[in-house]
Amino acid sequence: MAVRTLIVDDSPTMRALIAGMLSRDPDIEVVGAANGPHQAREMIKALDPDVITLDVEMPDMNGLDFLERVMRLRPMPVVMLSTLTQAGADTTIRALELGAVECCAKPAANCLDPRLAESVKAAASSRRIRVRDMSAPPAPVAAANFTPRAGSLIAIGASTGGVEALIQVLSGFPANCPPTVIVQHMPATFTTSFAARLDRLSKPTVAEARHGQPLLPGHVYLAPGGTHHLEVGGTEGQYRARLIPDDPMSGHRPSVDRLFHSVAKNVGDKAVGAILTGMGRDGADGLLAMRRKGSFTVGQDQESCVVYGMPGVAQEVGAVTKQLTLTRVAPAIIERCRA
Repeated sequence: MAVRTLIVDDSPTMRALIAGMLSRDPDIEVVGAANGPHQAREMIKALDPDVITLDVEMPDMNGLDFLERVMRLRPMPVVMLSTLTQAGADTTIRALELGAVECCAKPAANCLDPRLAESVKAAASSRRIRVRDMSAPPAPVAAANFTPRAGSLIAIGASTGGVEALIQVLSGFPANCPPTVIVQHMPATFTTSFAARLDRLSKPTVAEARHGQPLLPGHVYLAPGGTHHLEVGGTEGQYRARLIPDDPMSGHRPSVDRLFHSVAKNVGDKAVGAILTGMGRDGADGLLAMRRKGSFTVGQDQESCVVYGMPGVAQEVGAVTKQLTLTRVAPAIIERCRA
């Protein structure tokens, strides 16, 4: 059955462009297009869509206010569309925290993020409505007198639903956690805002990774979106970030697989790997390589995932040492890294 989709955007041109792109996919049916939140409310009641695409910036009521009302009164899968600006990125990160399933770029030129159709279909099958209340405090981490094991390093991969998941996980990390490297699939402009948001909400220092910088305890390094892969190079106690301009791997750049393979090669059994919610299979092969080198590996369970794609494939191929609900991921990682 086709995914019944409602488009919400104040621009007639953009509504037509989005509708044209989505209609080319035989698995998507565009059931309507609203010019703003007020019309959208009536169309949601009348059409009962499976998914809505929502413009972040609209004149009569901004997308965040409308999203918050939708999630409070009639929770449903929402894919946010945003311009590639800093203001748009900041707003989109907040939208993902409020409950949007995915964000896609909305360039000013006559083209859209090619992931849009796939994101809409993933949103339709997501577990958004059943996901835990993110305002609830994370499970406590036994971080008292925590000393990281010498040479330890944490590598995490996520995609759809990963904004909320990573906030939950990192909120359970102690300030002196082992060096942590993360690949989160999102448009290039958004990773700077996301790193800043994580930094405000976490005890460790969080920033985008820079090529050649040493990977230090108490720091979390987020792969910049778009043009490079993030790898871990160096040797024990002298790990360094490497940003490699190369073709996409597993359909992504940065790729979780690319990161995990580098960790398997250069860190081995002193590493801990975690694969969180996301569509597709990126990260499964790399996590398996880590496990084969003796790394402890964690996969988020189906019940707590927004989309049980990446963790599901990792579980199927035998890459996961332990499968855990999201609230238990941080405690398990930190305990494994304890000296």
